Amino acid sequence: MVQRVGYVRVSSGDQNASRQLDGVSVERTFVDQASGRNAERPGLKAMLEFVRDGDVVVVHSMDRLARNLDDLRRIVQELTARGVRIDFDHEHLSFTGEDAPMSNLLLSVMGAFAEFERALIHERQLEGIELAKRQGVYRGRQRSLDPDAQMQLRLRVSLGESKSRLAVEYGISRQSVYRYLRAAEDRTSSP
Repeated sequence: MVQRVGYVRVSSGDQNASRQLDGVSVERTFVDQASGRNAERPGLKAMLEFVRDGDVVVVHSMDRLARNLDDLRRIVQELTARGVRIDFDHEHLSFTGEDAPMSNLLLSVMGAFAEFERALIHERQLEGIELAKRQGVYRGRQRSLDPDAQMQLRLRVSLGESKSRLAVEYGISRQSVYRYLRAAEDRTSSP
């Protein structure tokens, strides 16, 4: 049974993933909330494992699949070699593995533009940070918890409270809870 499978990627939680395939009919959608700079994304991995010969993968645009030309070409080639067609909705392009030379050229050129755009964004970000540092207004990312709250968090963990519940209560991620605990261990173990 041939299926139309959607793949959606947003870079941050405040971006709307649903708009990418709005109005596009798919039986199943795989979503990632991650940067497109590398292909190590759980939704992408699950989608690649799920699709079968004859399926169609629908992606809003090439830069949603990958922002690195090598990754983009590798993913498209992997899918088409397995008999999976990939449709890029925004670009109105489809790849089947039996593509004309012009299609392969367009994939390379448009993929290169996505990679170039990512490099420009990164360059502008670094320039902005450097300017803010020179002006004395950039201090880096601030800790989410003040030292008193961090001490309370460590105490409550040592008393056996659930790290997940504490993360929700303090409004931080579980990873942040572990980061605070590691930071405290590092301070106590350093000479």
